[in-house]
Amino acid sequence: MNPERLRELLERVRGGDCDVDSALGELRRLPFVDIGVATLDHHRALRQGVPEVVFGEGKSAEQIALIVEELDRGGADVLVTRIGPDKAEVVRARCPDLRFNALGGVASLRRRTPPARTAPPVLVVCAGTSDLPVAEEAVETLTALGIASRRIVDVGVAGIHRLFARKAELDEASVIIAIAGMEGALPSVIGGLVACPVIAVPTSVGYGSTLGGLTAMLAMLTSCASGLTVVNVDNGFGAAMAVHRMIPRAG
Repeated sequence: MNPERLRELLERVRGGDCDVDSALGELRRLPFVDIGVATLDHHRALRQGVPEVVFGEGKSAEQIALIVEELDRGGADVLVTRIGPDKAEVVRARCPDLRFNALGGVASLRRRTPPARTAPPVLVVCAGTSDLPVAEEAVETLTALGIASRRIVDVGVAGIHRLFARKAELDEASVIIAIAGMEGALPSVIGGLVACPVIAVPTSVGYGSTLGGLTAMLAMLTSCASGLTVVNVDNGFGAAMAVHRMIPRAG
């Protein structure tokens, strides 16, 4: 149940187009419902402006399908992160409208267009092409939230002139999500160039001493560029959700 649907239901009751018992039937699924494999939070969109998001890793395709179907019945748009092509194929057989981004490992089911944000586009900037799966997870999440975004790819500090050539775009962004593995230097450089919020995302890209992204994360946490926000390793979704909390929402 999202705020728009709840408002529409209350207006129908007030206008006499829907009786109280019918409205009660729709509201009975609030605030949560137990479907056996999960207890789904149908109130989350009312509290936070975003429906519950499904973390696909560790869940079977059958479990994901059951969760997606219930969220859809509750009137929520659905976003599934960390889902591979085999699971997505099974879920799509039951939910044909499911859209799948294989690179980002994200599936989405959209029944409505989210209210557009008035802020300028968010820039999703990644140091290397190997960071693209994390960038795509961020972009898909932003899209589901109604937040416009643009990608800048492969502008890491090994060829820093590539980043400087995009300075005008950096200056126009409302928020920048800066994604990097290896030594994780890109967010610090960007943080020293712009005034807008910068969300740093360490990735697990790199050789042994990157320690699965820990090296990049520690570098970002100790950045000399003041005010960076740092999310967990490979967490493009978390970066996009931080943007959601930062920029204005309609209503």
